[in-house]
Order: sequence, then C-alpha cells, then structure tokens
Amino acid sequence: MCDTCGCNDPHNHPHDHAHPHEHGHGHSHEHGHPPPVRTVPVQKSALELNQRLADQNRGWFRAKGLKVFNLLSSPGSGKTALLERTLRDLPRAAAIVGDLQTENDADRLRAAGAQAIQITTGATCHLDAHMVAHALEKLDVAGLETLFIENVGNLVCPASYDLGEAKRVVLLSVTEGEDKPLKYPVIFRNADLVLVTKTDLAAAVGFDREKALAAIRQTAPRAQILELSAQTGAGIDDWLAWLRT
Repeated sequence: MCDTCGCNDPHNHPHDHAHPHEHGHGHSHEHGHPPPVRTVPVQKSALELNQRLADQNRGWFRAKGLKVFNLLSSPGSGKTALLERTLRDLPRAAAIVGDLQTENDADRLRAAGAQAIQITTGATCHLDAHMVAHALEKLDVAGLETLFIENVGNLVCPASYDLGEAKRVVLLSVTEGEDKPLKYPVIFRNADLVLVTKTDLAAAVGFDREKALAAIRQTAPRAQILELSAQTGAGIDDWLAWLRT
C-alpha cells in the first residue's frame, strides 16, 4: 500500500533546513564486511497509531450522536456530485473533504447549503485519522446528525486507514470498467455499501452491468449494492433510505 508510494514514510517531507554533518566518521570497513541492515516497520507503526486515533474519533462521533460515512473511490467516480445531491436532500448533514490541492469540492458542497471542511493533503494520497481529528475542530456539530468524509480519490492507500467511520461506502462508476473491483479488491472487500454511479452513462460507454455486479459480489460479499445517477436522480431515494437506516 503506502509503502510503495512513500506517503507512509515519516521522513518523506520537504527539507528546507540543512543537516550539517560536522562530526568525523572514524570507523572503516577494511575487512569487507557490509554494515548491518536494520528494517524499521514504518507502515505497521503508522497504522497502529492511526488505529488508536481512529478509535478516539469513533468515540467522539458516538458522543456527539453522529452517523459517519467514509466515501472512497477513484478520481472522477462522482463522489462530490453525489454529495451535492445528498446534502440538498438530507437535513442536518455536513462533509469533510480530502484532496491533494484546492478547496474546489468543499466550495461545491457549501454552495449546496451544507457545512463543508476541506483537508488539503499535499502529496499524501489518503486521509488519516489525525487529519480528520484536526478537521473536527472546525466543525460545528450543533444539530448535526450525519457526517460524510469524502476521501482522496485513490483505490489503494485509503483502504488501509480507518478514520473512525461507522460505515464505508465505495463508489464504482460505469465509466471505470467492470473489472475494477477485481483489480483493486482490498478497498472493495471492506465496503459496507458499493454504489454503482453514473448509471445514466451506462449505455453510452457499453457498461456490462452483470459482469460488474459479479465482480463486486466476488470481492465484497458482505456489501450491499445500489445503483444510481446523481445527474438524473435514479436510485437516490434508495441511497437516502440506506443512510437513514
């Protein structure tokens, strides 16, 4: 996961300061023996810390009476468009939005009349529990019942990071290809709900519905599946009913 992209490395940050090395290196390796190699389990340590913080977030959500949904998908699957529609129809709801740069998505959700907090991650390809905890400091929870966390568009790294949510929702748009769940099984395996989005484009892109549903059922056997279009409104009532239950 993040051990390949580098975002899980605590040393992977810009260095705008110098690291002088004025001390001498008085040792030598004249005998031809290489120095010992020590493997540091960075990813495991980071995930353990994230889990502790996620559990703290979860306790905070419960104390505030918030239902929290983590929305995950590849870029362009329709997360923001779905939330725009949802936030107009679902009262007492707000959103936290994660992107590498810009506040564009948060601005769209605010225009829909909802409270939206932007998290700008820079080079990090996922949200983590610590980022969410800081965003909660800016959230006005008075009267809120539902909180959506729109994760960074990515089907790899976000799968490993619990944010404290109650449910995970994974989106698959008809434009992505029917075998996407088979290519990225981890993020689908942990889904509580899989949304097939942009169904109004299915005919135009030659979407094979049965093949896609079979792939979802294979990789996410415990997840419920809903099909919808934020553009036409098809399936939105089923989505809202799922959120309310």
